[in-house]
Amino acid sequence: MHLTFEQKREDAGKKLGIDPDSIPRHIAIIMDGNGRWATQRGLPRFQGHAEGGKIVETIALYCVALGVEYLTLYSFSMQNWKRPKEEIDFLMYLYSEYLKGIRPTLIENNVKLRHIGQRKKLPQTVLEAIDTTTDLTKNNTGMSLGLAINYGARTEVTDAVKSIVQECKDGELSIDEIDHACISDHLYTAGWKDPDLLIRTSGEMRISNFLLWQLSYAEFYITDTLWPDFKTDDIDKAVIDFANRARRFGDVKTK
Repeated sequence: MHLTFEQKREDAGKKLGIDPDSIPRHIAIIMDGNGRWATQRGLPRFQGHAEGGKIVETIALYCVALGVEYLTLYSFSMQNWKRPKEEIDFLMYLYSEYLKGIRPTLIENNVKLRHIGQRKKLPQTVLEAIDTTTDLTKNNTGMSLGLAINYGARTEVTDAVKSIVQECKDGELSIDEIDHACISDHLYTAGWKDPDLLIRTSGEMRISNFLLWQLSYAEFYITDTLWPDFKTDDIDKAVIDFANRARRFGDVKTK
């Protein structure tokens, strides 16, 4: 039997010496630095991506153990199509193989997969891997793992606006019904809690068109560690740092 989120957070809180309620329910990560990691070692960039891919499963499973309810990983942006074709081809191969290989782990650990991003432009092999893995894990009730592949936040918001406009034209929605909740319900992350904590590796101080709407009140944690070197200890540091912040949401109240 799987432990509940509350039980996992209770155990994690004791281990980390923090209030279990201060463990973020939703963590978003910009996994940056694969190419630099390889370049620093005189290796081709694709080897950095391969190493970075190995880290994903470790971090995802650790977040499961912490009682995190949603984990969203920024893996491939719409701007990344500008990279060399050889690098893109390898990344697409990596995604399809990773999504196939991780299925037993997701099922065993009660994790539900969700693709976040547009489907068009993605190779059929990747789409089939996404769809099969999503279908196999759809009834899981534990952590939701969002893989942002071919994702761009401005495009996400644009798609949401188009969908809302169409529903208004079709008489399914009135203008007065359009509010923050309505917009959230038309995003790729519909039904999910907004991120509490954004982690970015490699030291870059920007969000790179990632979850622009959803990150409105998220706490940011930036580390110089490159993604292939990112470990569970780094997650601990980020969560402890988060737990010691006062989240006011525009008010004067502390957390």
